[in-house]
Amino acid sequence: MKRTNLVLDEQLLQEAVRLSGEKTYSGAVNRALNEFVRRIKARSILDLRGSGLWEGELAQMRGDSDSRTSDQLGPG
Repeated sequence: MKRTNLVLDEQLLQEAVRLSGEKTYSGAVNRALNEFVRRIKARSILDLRGSGLWEGELAQMRGDSDSRTSDQLGPG
């Protein structure tokens, strides 16, 4: 862990604690940072779509089978 001093908007920090369910400011900030990093990484994966870096068929990779009927797939 890194110990640091930050100047943060107090109302925003209190709202983050309340909404996150975390018990401490540090917990809320760490949770927010983790979520931020997760979202940026997810967005970068989406940016690869159409780039040619992905080859193959996802359904085949997952082992999906076209032989299943809609009744076997469930409602929807």
